[in-house]
Amino acid sequence: MSATSTVPARLVRTSRRSQLLVALRAPSAVVGVVLTGLVVLLALAGLVGLTPYDPARQDVAAALQGPSATHWFGTDQFGRDLFSRVCAGLANSLRIAVVSVGVAGVIGVLLGVFAGYFQGLLDRVVGVVTNVLFAFPSLLLALALAATLERSWVTVSLAIATVYMPIFARVARGPVLSLRSVDYVTASTAIGRSRLSTLFAHVVPNMRGILVVQTTLSLSWAILTEASLSFLGFGTPPPAASLGGMVYDSQTLSTVAPWMLAFPGAALVVFVVGLNLVGDSLRTALDPRSRGAR
Repeated sequence: MSATSTVPARLVRTSRRSQLLVALRAPSAVVGVVLTGLVVLLALAGLVGLTPYDPARQDVAAALQGPSATHWFGTDQFGRDLFSRVCAGLANSLRIAVVSVGVAGVIGVLLGVFAGYFQGLLDRVVGVVTNVLFAFPSLLLALALAATLERSWVTVSLAIATVYMPIFARVARGPVLSLRSVDYVTASTAIGRSRLSTLFAHVVPNMRGILVVQTTLSLSWAILTEASLSFLGFGTPPPAASLGGMVYDSQTLSTVAPWMLAFPGAALVVFVVGLNLVGDSLRTALDPRSRGAR
């Protein structure tokens, strides 16, 4: 009986692995991986301090210089090296996105899995909480949460995590409702295994594909939300670099120093597009409905 209950999960893992390899060979997936990898390398350079200049160091004598061999992306109105600041801004965006999506994913998936599997009062409570959070526009809710707390990257991360937590809860709850009644899950509980053990041994592993896709797409949404909050003045406070903040600062100087707008905006677009291409490829490989439509 134990062997029978584990065969479906093993077959699903093998099938999904082959589908994933095929999807990653698609041109869009290759482009997405290359773009995402390039941006992550720049973000890591900014995170560990491998940039050519200190992102916060000002040099008024070098203010508003165009791209050159000395300053690859030019300088801003305070003479700060724009390439170093873009790398630091990418590092800040990546850190906030990973932390916020990680927190939202863990809490949201646990709530959704428990609500869908055990149902009853817990399912009703989780449903009410997610419906209340879904009633507010995501950016407006994140803005309200960020505005009520002290400005820091931790505050921004928690605000974004609160916004995306109900999404993970809904995404996790749906598959559990169908998986809880399949034969090998029923057989697992029939031989005496606890419901909690069955949940994590046979139900959750079969949701990996859906959760991977949702995590990838949520990372791109979180980066856009963080940039929007920074643009509106509720993101990471200066002098820390932020892509949204740099785009805001460049508004009045866009005709004099267009590179101040072009490079932070391009970095943000490349990061989001790369993650979306990877996420779409994963969804095509792991979602049967997407494969059928294609």
